[in-house]
Amino acid sequence: MTTYEILLMLDPEQAEARQDDIVARARDLVEKNGGAWHSHDAWGRRRLAYPIAHKEEGVYHLVVFDAEAETLDEMSRVLKIDDAVLRHLATRHIAGSRTTAPRDDAAAPVAAPAETPTPEAVAPEAAAPDVAAPETTVSEDDEPEYAGADEQPGEAESVAGETDVAQPENPGEEE
Repeated sequence: MTTYEILLMLDPEQAEARQDDIVARARDLVEKNGGAWHSHDAWGRRRLAYPIAHKEEGVYHLVVFDAEAETLDEMSRVLKIDDAVLRHLATRHIAGSRTTAPRDDAAAPVAAPAETPTPEAVAPEAAAPDVAAPETTVSEDDEPEYAGADEQPGEAESVAGETDVAQPENPGEEE
């Protein structure tokens, strides 16, 4: 058996009893097929990033359970048929992880940023002398990925170490 979690997005216009019925139906399906129900977390009503089925909000529920793959397939089939389910996503649950509802930004207090001292304010002797600056992975010898505003395509500057070879003005003519 595998532990799965399903995040359900339900139609907010449905009665709460109807939403509870969908979750209860999922639980019955798991238990009838020999699985084990672990938890149900109602995240509540959330605003959607974009409208789904002309709905601006959805009601989220997270369910965690143990089941066989066939049971998960059957549950997914049942959820696809139900019009009250706007979306659902089934994933494998990672052991030891805990999925919680995203915090509500309006209710969460905003912490003031801690003041960091400027480099001038730090005494030179306070800095560790044996700490080297991190190496950069960008090669200074490579050409830029774009042409400058004053350059025409094909007029890229030569890379250091390469020699410029004069090209004939008319490539078809020989001298």
